[in-house]
Amino acid sequence: MPVRWHIWIGLLTAFALTGCALLQSGSPEPQPHTGARAPPITLPSAESMRLARYYRGVQKRLLADGQLRTDGGGSDTPVTARSLAANFERIALFNEYRLTGGRFTQEQTPSILRRWRGPVRIQAHFGASVPREIQDRDRAILGIYATRLARVTGHPIRHVYSGGNFHVLYLNRDEQRTAGPLLRQILPGIGDETIDEIIRLPRSIFCTVHAFSRADDDPVYIAAIAMVRAEHPELLRRSCVHEEVAQGLGLPNDSPVARPSIFNDDEEFALLTRHDELLLRMLYDNRLRPGMRPADAQPIVRRMADALLDGAE
Repeated sequence: MPVRWHIWIGLLTAFALTGCALLQSGSPEPQPHTGARAPPITLPSAESMRLARYYRGVQKRLLADGQLRTDGGGSDTPVTARSLAANFERIALFNEYRLTGGRFTQEQTPSILRRWRGPVRIQAHFGASVPREIQDRDRAILGIYATRLARVTGHPIRHVYSGGNFHVLYLNRDEQRTAGPLLRQILPGIGDETIDEIIRLPRSIFCTVHAFSRADDDPVYIAAIAMVRAEHPELLRRSCVHEEVAQGLGLPNDSPVARPSIFNDDEEFALLTRHDELLLRMLYDNRLRPGMRPADAQPIVRRMADALLDGAE
């Protein structure tokens, strides 16, 4: 009997902007460079090349506006116990999207606390358009980030070359359109509406993550799929990895007042901040349990925030 998956979706969208391929999965073990001829690279279509130019322009404009910060915040972004607790409640205990009539629509709704119980094994999959040196760089970034997330959460999280349950797909537009077979291979029983959402992702959405549990009322994630556009320049690419992987661990929402944070659609910060590390630490604290509703979690969250920030208001 096929598994009926519960799904949560997270999207990273452009700020103030509108708008069967050969797939190379991770090999069982890292393969050293030997001088042998590399597999042929699939040349991108004209549409994919236009997207690459577009996203380079997006990154350039955001940087010129002081966005995509990598400093993690400073004296201009103070964090208090009160703001940390409020941000956790909004980001961990509310959903940003819901599935209605076979389509994902943006709607803020109270939720339950969801997170992983078993080990998280992050595996990269690359479209044939991604050169080997870029694959190596992306895997290195994933490995470093997985180590950081494991340290912050105290949960077993690691980068793997096979046997993953948190899959990060690096696909260009051509490969994205034909990713259905790969998605079904990664997650048998995945719904057609989820596949459709991934393969039709509009230009205005930078990247996406879908996290899955076995049933609607099951608060424990057992699989996730993130999609990162291969057309992104390096910083936007890393930003997508930081946000989507962190959200796929159980922080499904964004908040316009969360600062300094990547869980804010204003794109001020590109990479996980100290504030965001505290959110993840709270999420995987044993005093909170998967399935908790906001009213039950709030007193515990506020005590944790006070302890982490010494009661700073």
